[in-house]
Amino acid sequence: MNATVPLIRLEGLTKVFYTDEVETHALAGIHLDIAQGEYVAISGPSGCGKSTLLSILGLLDTPTGGTYTIAGDPVQDLDLGKRARIRNRDVGFIFQSFNLIGDLTVFENVELPLTYRGMPSAERRERVKEALERVGMGHRAKHLPSQLSGGQQQRVAVARAIVGKPKVMLADEPTGNLDSKNGEAVMDLLRELHRAGSTIVMVTHDPRFARHAERTINLFDGRIVEDLAAAEAATTSAGVA
Repeated sequence: MNATVPLIRLEGLTKVFYTDEVETHALAGIHLDIAQGEYVAISGPSGCGKSTLLSILGLLDTPTGGTYTIAGDPVQDLDLGKRARIRNRDVGFIFQSFNLIGDLTVFENVELPLTYRGMPSAERRERVKEALERVGMGHRAKHLPSQLSGGQQQRVAVARAIVGKPKVMLADEPTGNLDSKNGEAVMDLLRELHRAGSTIVMVTHDPRFARHAERTINLFDGRIVEDLAAAEAATTSAGVA
């Protein structure tokens, strides 16, 4: 990818939901560039459009208008099959509720996205082993999700997100179902991944966790109202406190 081309570019992005003849403008004219290797937090009050924006970034939803490019390639108008292939290859997801499959082992949960790629089994095994070791869960490979704590389940979810070596990782309130100790541990893990070169976009309502990112995008009523570097975000939140 050309170094001058952002990994993610949104231009004039809009999203309108239509229900019972009522228009709800979830996103209104979003312009946003995210460079390869950046760690960006998306914050704002409930209903401001954070989750809608993340769903569009992850190709789980389509915008009503505007353009969305990944590494210079437009993706907003792709059909379902092509969107699914890009999601599997280029995007890693970390969800608040972990979204692990209960009757699969830890190893099998992490392996699943590679299976969908048709990757040879020997290569899958090496990738899964590496990802689990990276998040400190190699010793739990044969366990079921129900045998793990919430913090451990989220570590497995992170391993599943990174096993395919995606271009970007999207984290939707990754600490939302965790206590403060486990939440901080997951944030430390994401920070380590970022230091190793991962591009991370994280939705969070908690300013403590937003400070882990190097840049914070604040949304309000579907619009970007602030785009702050880490130092500015820390100063702003300290002033509010």
